[in-house]
Formats: sequence, structure tokens, C-alpha cells
Amino acid sequence: MYQTVIFDLDGLLIDSEIISYQLYQDLLRPYGYSFSIEDYCQNYSGKTAIGNIKSLIQRYSLPISVDEGLSFVALKEKDYIQKGIPLKKGAQVLLTYLKKNHYQIVLATSSMKERALAILKQNHIDTYFDDMVFGVEVKNGKPYPDIFLKACQKVHANSNESLVLEDSEAGIQAAHSLSLIHI
Repeated sequence: MYQTVIFDLDGLLIDSEIISYQLYQDLLRPYGYSFSIEDYCQNYSGKTAIGNIKSLIQRYSLPISVDEGLSFVALKEKDYIQKGIPLKKGAQVLLTYLKKNHYQIVLATSSMKERALAILKQNHIDTYFDDMVFGVEVKNGKPYPDIFLKACQKVHANSNESLVLEDSEAGIQAAHSLSLIHI
């Protein structure tokens, strides 16, 4: 029986994946590059900003540093966040149900802490979570299960009693790996 529910943030609780795709497109555009939404979903969705920027720099031989890429994306993203990033339909209903029925609720996101907290607070759902894990807290990002293992550790839950809700291919692979590992 599940006692803990671990949530991803981007694309699952909030409707932000298209924004991330657009941010990376904005980064590439001045250098004459672009990539498809399918490429984004397969290679970038659910992964850390640091890993994605490194990948984009390498893949397109961009003449920028990782810090410059991260700064560019962070600055542009603040505009999107200020305009508001909506919750996915049913997200608050599910969180309310889980809280009311005494499930442990954990956020496990590759996002940066400041960004994630701003979006959660903006949508008034930050108080639903018993704990949170951010991408910088683990050595290996998705598709490795490290972030979900850390989430289980933080709330003293067994991985076989935890349900992971994910939307990205990398996150689903990580969650699947988690079901094979028992703490």
C-alpha cells in the first residue's frame, strides 16, 4: 500500500514544459539553431537546467559558458513566471485529497529551489508538501533514481511504499528504476 506520493513539478503539476522549450529556443536562436518539440521531449524534458545547458552548448558548439547560458535562461524565465505559470487541471484537487487522507507528499524536481518555490507559492500549493528535493541535491539527475531515493529518505519512506507521479521520459525511467530498488 502506498503511503507516500512523490510529485514531479514541471509538466505534471504546472504547465511549464512549453516554456522551457521556448527558453532553449531563445538561447539557440541568435546562433542560428533550432530543434523540434519532439527533440526537446526526448532529450531535455525532466532534466536539470545545468545538464540541459551543457548539452546544448556541446551539441551546437555554442560560444558561451554554462554560467552564461544559465543566466540567460533564468533572466528570460523570470518574465514567464511573473506572468504566471498555471497549474495543470486537477493538480490541486489531487493534492487536497492526498493531504486530507494523510499521505506523505514530496516534491522531487530537477528545478532550482528558488524557481520551484516561487511557482508553488504563486499557485498556493507550497504548503501541501511534507518535504522537497531539488536537482542540485543529488549527484545524478533523471533518468537516474537518485532524486526519488532522496525524497524517500527525507520522509523516511520505503521506495516500495512510494508512488512517483512523472510525465517525462527521463522521470519515468528514474521512477521505474526506483521500483527495482528497495531501501
